[in-house]
Amino acid sequence: MVNASATCVFCDLIASGAGHWVAQEANAVAFLPLPEGALAPGHTLVVPRGHCVGVLDAIPEALSATMGLVQRVSVAMTEALGATGVVLLNASGPFSGQSVGHLHFHVVPRWPGDEATLWPSDRSSHAPIPDAGELLAAALGSTVGAT
Repeated sequence: MVNASATCVFCDLIASGAGHWVAQEANAVAFLPLPEGALAPGHTLVVPRGHCVGVLDAIPEALSATMGLVQRVSVAMTEALGATGVVLLNASGPFSGQSVGHLHFHVVPRWPGDEATLWPSDRSSHAPIPDAGELLAAALGSTVGAT
């Protein structure tokens, strides 16, 4: 885990207690974004209490606590708001579009009639990587089964 930066808006928010809190747990918190940033009624941000930049440097315990809260917020959206589904958004690392350098997940409730416009519309311009699945499996210490 990385030390909190003096300029981390989420660390400052957690320390000050000034957020519009949805949940405050021992290792993760959930809060509403500023109204002008909300993608839907109930749009919620879920972040670990401890500072880490993204999925790439998060310690497993922080990621587990954060994802557990993401799931509970998602269920609450369907039960309390009548949402029929949720969209989870996360960007981690350089060139990902990450807007705040602290791991966070946007949990956005969706209802019938909402357009699914939240998926990236452009494909990567990176050259194809032959055997990408096998390379990933090897990095994870597993093997790719025959299909």
